[in-house]
Amino acid sequence: MRLKPLVPASLLAIGILLFLFYQASNQSRAALDADLAGSAPTASVSFDEFGLPGQGFSTVEDRIPRNATFSDLLTPYGVPYERIVTLAQDSRSTFDVRRLKSARPYRVYMNDSTNTARYLVYEPNVTSYVVFDLAGSGTVRLVDRPVETRLRTVEGTITSSLYVTLMQQDIHPAVATRMSEVFAWQIDFYRIQKGDSFRIIFEEEYIGDEAVGVGDILAARFKHFGSDFYAFRYVNEEADLDEHYDQDGNSLRKAFLIAPVEYSRISSGYSGRRFHPVQKRYKAHLGTDYAADRGTPIKATGDGIVTEATFGQYNGNYVKIRHNSTYTTQYLHMSRIASGMRPGVKVKQGQVIGYVGATGLATGNHVCYRFWMNGQQVDHRRLDIPSVGPIPDSHRASFDDLRNRYRATLDAPFMDSGLEPSYAMLLGDFSG
Repeated sequence: MRLKPLVPASLLAIGILLFLFYQASNQSRAALDADLAGSAPTASVSFDEFGLPGQGFSTVEDRIPRNATFSDLLTPYGVPYERIVTLAQDSRSTFDVRRLKSARPYRVYMNDSTNTARYLVYEPNVTSYVVFDLAGSGTVRLVDRPVETRLRTVEGTITSSLYVTLMQQDIHPAVATRMSEVFAWQIDFYRIQKGDSFRIIFEEEYIGDEAVGVGDILAARFKHFGSDFYAFRYVNEEADLDEHYDQDGNSLRKAFLIAPVEYSRISSGYSGRRFHPVQKRYKAHLGTDYAADRGTPIKATGDGIVTEATFGQYNGNYVKIRHNSTYTTQYLHMSRIASGMRPGVKVKQGQVIGYVGATGLATGNHVCYRFWMNGQQVDHRRLDIPSVGPIPDSHRASFDDLRNRYRATLDAPFMDSGLEPSYAMLLGDFSG
């Protein structure tokens, strides 16, 4: 018996046509939506702070162990020794792996699918990092993090020392060193007294929200023994000017630095009669002893020509410099003399000429600094050393404008227990 079809052929054909039309419409709508969006939808890929993919890897973070090698970091993660050697050689022009520093952080990226190390990130300092790609031919990138410079104003009243007063306000100790350099000849920082006050406008360097260092002191006021001392940094690259000047436009930089080492302490001053700790008798001490850690760089206090660079039984390793027909300086008891120092060599102010030690007739690490004027040894801290010169006349108007803007902040009254409310916003919002 022949059965009748449940659905007539004509209706079935119409149904198939309607289904195909519906599918085509959906495909067209999807294509249109993609066009309107600009591109077809794709899976998002995130990257971490080192620019590496955030998915597909597990990470191991640690710090460089003492005396660790590049191989010590990678061998535990299955990287073949031959590959490590090749990568170390190929990366030398970008970063020499022999310069790994203990306690610095590193991160290993393990591929989740193969459980092998794919990347190594090492941070030699807070401002940069190195990315080693361990796969294929391998690449090495040294990346400098962007550093933002912000202006900051700090003030205080001395309780024991500038260094301690700044540290109590969580200010980087380098600011104290910068101040001692700026006012090297105007203020004897070994004799500042309780009650002296200061206000400093300086550059502070940030990576993100983390303070990583300090830049230059742009302006400062220091009230010392009741007198105000000012400093204003004026820069003009075309005129090759980069100096700190006082309120009258006279350079604060003298022909000589006041000390050959940075921010150390005076362990023995210039004296006509001092008990010698080694010879156990009283004798003249015609120099100033600056105590500092062994190896601290010793700097030439002025431009000149080396006349002696040798070893003496009492002086130890020492360097002597003739600056001109009037002035000569000498630096004693060095642990070693800097490379290249020999008679006839020209040196510049601030150039490293040796390193602190205790050679010769010395009981502790220090540099004995001696100063001659017209052939006579003198106490350099009591001399009126001339300035290198005033602001050029052609820049006077520009300097005056700069000085006046800074003085609006610097001349706000000092307060023993904080700032007056009327000055708080001014100091906090100073932007130059």
